[in-house]
Amino acid sequence: MHRQFDDVLLGSIELFCLAAESGNFTAAASIAGVTPAAVSRSVSRLEKRLGVRLFVRSTRSSRLTEAGREYFEQCRAALQQLVEAERKVTGEQVQPSGTIRISAPTTYGHHRLLPLLPAFRAQYPLIRVEVHVSNRNVDFREENFDVAIRLRAQPDSTMVARHLEDAELVVVASPGYLQRAGRPTTLADLAQHECIQFDLPSSGRQIAWLFMEDGREKEVFSTGHYNCAEDVLAGVTLAKAGAGLFQAYRFTVEKELANGELVEVLQPFGGRSRPVSLMYPHGRLLPSRVRAFIDFLAERGQGETPPS
Repeated sequence: MHRQFDDVLLGSIELFCLAAESGNFTAAASIAGVTPAAVSRSVSRLEKRLGVRLFVRSTRSSRLTEAGREYFEQCRAALQQLVEAERKVTGEQVQPSGTIRISAPTTYGHHRLLPLLPAFRAQYPLIRVEVHVSNRNVDFREENFDVAIRLRAQPDSTMVARHLEDAELVVVASPGYLQRAGRPTTLADLAQHECIQFDLPSSGRQIAWLFMEDGREKEVFSTGHYNCAEDVLAGVTLAKAGAGLFQAYRFTVEKELANGELVEVLQPFGGRSRPVSLMYPHGRLLPSRVRAFIDFLAERGQGETPPS
């Protein structure tokens, strides 16, 4: 076997991958303990060797070209194989390390994921966690995310989906609203109430409220003068303020139900839920830090949160 890479070239590949993961040369230099100029020279060395541009550079940012993205995916997988080989021959003594990028919706992010991250970091202290809390579906390839948590995830052959939990739905209102407007006891009563609406961020369509009636699943399109978009927690806030009824995930209103700030209604028609899935690209070699996070979250996916 002929030698293809010298130490300088291997170091350049590592710095290139750091720059691709972190999004700019300065951040990569800080992580690697070198100067931004050293990162720039390493990338230029690779571009000269390959005969292609890997980054589109400007004074403020750097982004991967199409060729750069392809090269990054291959290099990251190759470097991870070296790490895994070292981990195995040393008897699993090498701890997972590096940065993991996670996307999560606001509901699951605030009420499930973020409270668990200190326990994850305590178990894996060498892993740095970047969390993107938003209801926008991120592009794994363009934005270099490792995993995403999604509600109502649609089937996608390019993604692996691990089920975390079925998030129960409940209809809630403030005591003040119920005193003023009365308590609904049937699904037909919803037509006489102020029902806070939420539109799907991806399509702008109104979300139906889900119920069970006589053992059958039922969808109800309610009406109201309040309409929320992007962040479903806005509906919870409106309900607490006495604006009307709102159907929310139980885990987002557990504290308010316990302290009486909100009251659950229409319990005989409850029991519906929506699935929560942990998503990551199919066919990608997973770094040990990503596998560690996936396993950690899957073990706690049935609603477990740390004690306060």
